[in-house]
Amino acid sequence: MHLVTVIAPKARTRPDSYAVTAEFYDILQAGEDETLVRCLYGPAVGEARLGVLDIGAGTGRVTLMSLSESRVGVHAVEPSRAMRAPLMTRLAALPAALRERVTVHPHPLDEAALHGVADVAVCHNTVACLPPAARRALWPAIAAALTPGGTLLLHLPPARLPVRDVVRVFPERRIGRHAYGGRMVMSAVGDRIRTRVDYRVRAREGVLREHTETFWMWPASRSELVRDLERHGFTPLSRPTDAAVLAMTRDVTTRASTRSGERQRHTARPV
Repeated sequence: MHLVTVIAPKARTRPDSYAVTAEFYDILQAGEDETLVRCLYGPAVGEARLGVLDIGAGTGRVTLMSLSESRVGVHAVEPSRAMRAPLMTRLAALPAALRERVTVHPHPLDEAALHGVADVAVCHNTVACLPPAARRALWPAIAAALTPGGTLLLHLPPARLPVRDVVRVFPERRIGRHAYGGRMVMSAVGDRIRTRVDYRVRAREGVLREHTETFWMWPASRSELVRDLERHGFTPLSRPTDAAVLAMTRDVTTRASTRSGERQRHTARPV
């Protein structure tokens, strides 16, 4: 008998901020989100000829839509282990022909080292929760992963701080004898938005469980994001899109400079 030792690759360790939400997201929010992503991104994904990049794949709504709307390979980038678990379960249940078209990357995009793998990139419901430093690392990584002329569809974060608390109540959903529900409250704190999500599970006799998870969001206007992306070789697309989405195209003349900058950035990063 031989002892086999598996050594995990070096990676930055980070807390998993979706450990609570991963249990409740699909039952409370994913149905609405599935309809939304098909409306926002389906037509562009259907035009992909090389590949689709799903940045912040979560439990897989954009990934699964991309598999059904296109015939190309899909790269799903999801650093959260909690959110990746239901994503992998969904992919495992697909026919082999579909599973073979999707690759899951368990790191942030700037660590995944993807170059020229897609001509359509979708970043849905993700940028809002990235602090400024993470956004600055994301833009050149997207530019590297997209081919020249490729399309980026970016779900916009809130443009400004809320002037008062914004409350969203999730309609209750039943699974067997239990009802799942909760609410989301967005509040301005300094220059950030605190998003507190409260979840509960009820039975006939009363509340069985309650959980809370807090996320932070950084507002940015459309014009701010356009300026940031223009610095990395992107140009706004003239095609009409939903007001919630920023559409940019990767300039055909900036590939070499982007790849050079990406190499320098990765070289400078401490191990």
